[in-house]
Amino acid sequence: HVFMGEPGETYFSTSDIGWVVGHSYIVYGPLIAGMATIMYEGLPIRPDAGIWWHLVEKYKVSVMFSAPTAVRVLKKYDASFIKDHDLSSLKALFLAGEPLDEPTAQWIADALGKPIIDNYWQTETGWPILSLCNGVEPASSKFGSPGRAVYGYNVKLLDDQTGAELTEPGQKGVVAIEGPLPPGCMQTVWRDDERFVKTYWSSVPGKLVYSTFDWGIKDEDGYFFILGRTDDVINVAGHRLGTREIEESISSHPRVAEVAVVGVADQLKGQVAMAFVVVKDASTLTDDASRLKLEGEVMKVVDEQLGAVARPARVRFVSVLPKTRSGKLLRRAIQAVCEGRDPGDLTTMDDPAALQQIKDLLA
Repeated sequence: HVFMGEPGETYFSTSDIGWVVGHSYIVYGPLIAGMATIMYEGLPIRPDAGIWWHLVEKYKVSVMFSAPTAVRVLKKYDASFIKDHDLSSLKALFLAGEPLDEPTAQWIADALGKPIIDNYWQTETGWPILSLCNGVEPASSKFGSPGRAVYGYNVKLLDDQTGAELTEPGQKGVVAIEGPLPPGCMQTVWRDDERFVKTYWSSVPGKLVYSTFDWGIKDEDGYFFILGRTDDVINVAGHRLGTREIEESISSHPRVAEVAVVGVADQLKGQVAMAFVVVKDASTLTDDASRLKLEGEVMKVVDEQLGAVARPARVRFVSVLPKTRSGKLLRRAIQAVCEGRDPGDLTTMDDPAALQQIKDLLA
């Protein structure tokens, strides 16, 4: 109903086998549905940026599942790596794992000429909370939104201070799910029921609801927009800002491929935003003058879209961002390095040199 896979077709998930997607989406799901499934180990740019699309063409993939972070990596390369392949078998590209910003969605939609369908879920839920169920009723994608609540989930936006339900379009609240959770979702924390209740069901005042720990808004059509983690909010001189909102603003600059924004402790303002950016063409940043010029341009974009209070204290340019092998940005590790703290367990990091690059910039 979500992914529209049919028996006899081929399914391709680009995710890391060690993530929850690895077993459920790469192995069990497609095979139970009577589909062939591709298990691929490697980067989307090796041996070149067309490797995924070569596989789609070769094996006539009809359903493909990937992550927004991977698409942002591909944005640094010419779209011809995609367009040079016969992708006529592909029905849609599904993206999940991190919020999908509108510029990235638009770029991959233009390059593929196929529907781009975002879906929002968590390891704890095992399957989409928010998506478009085109297998039930066709609906239009809205770039920047994963869609509406999927059947089985009673999703609400709640005020994080009072627990009151927010029903007006555009109101920002915590994305929460009224119990009971549908089949397939977590039932407890192994051998620790008390922790399960305390962590997931007790964080919204006065309400026994499952908290996703994500901020969101909902429009007049019932489409949700995820704004980022509730603990990724930074407090700049008394103003509460979501790092996700600043990242999306920076992503709209035409030269930006990827960005990570973290809040860093500041004696004067409490916290300031620090941005780390990967540009599409690194050859354009050859000296301090070119970097300062682009930094100013990026800050101006944030000024115009979100206001001066959201402007990052600095925009630093790196060749790669620290990520897990499944493509999730390690924002906590970046923040720890910026504040001179131990970044902790980094066993899931794909490329340790990425964090070292940030340390060197701050030295």
